[in-house]
Order: sequence, then C-alpha cells, then structure tokens
Amino acid sequence: MSDSAFRPAPDEEEWEDLMRQLQDQAQGQPRPFFYNRVSARLSSRPLAPGRAVPLWMLRPAYAALLGVIMLALSGDVGALRPAPAANPATAPDSAQPLRSHSQ
Repeated sequence: MSDSAFRPAPDEEEWEDLMRQLQDQAQGQPRPFFYNRVSARLSSRPLAPGRAVPLWMLRPAYAALLGVIMLALSGDVGALRPAPAANPATAPDSAQPLRSHSQ
C-alpha cells in the first residue's frame, strides 16, 4: 500500500535546488558511431515481402463494413426486401389445374 502520509508542498527554494541539480548533471551522449551502427543495421535488414491482403483488411470490422457498403451500392439489396402482397385480381386462378408437358 502506498504511503499516504500528508507531505507539505515544497517551497520555491526546494524547487530551485532541484532544478539546479538537474542542470548540473552532464548531458547523456550516445556511444561513438551510434548512428552509423543503426543505419547499417537498417540497411542490412531484408525488405519484408508484400502482403497479399492489405493491412486494413486484417481487421474484421473493416472487412464487414466493406461488405455492407458493397451490398448497398450493388443494387442487390432489393432482394432482401419482402415481396409485396399479391393482389387477388392479378393472381393466377388456383382452380385451374396445371398443365403437364407432353413429350
């Protein structure tokens, strides 16, 4: 459990002392030829082969959204609508028997 004892706010003199200590520290320097080593390692890496599938298609939500957009824009959405109710005046007469095809 953390120490939850009340600590008074440091005054300006403490802040200035802390800032002075931080400024007195030596600046960190990279080891010699650091950037040359990094550049050499990056250039020696083999290039990754191209992906067969775009990266955004690996996320299922994007793939599903693309599918919905394609369905909406293709005009096939009409097949998903319910058929209108048949009008009895234009419906074929069900009392007539179906004719069979003679061979």
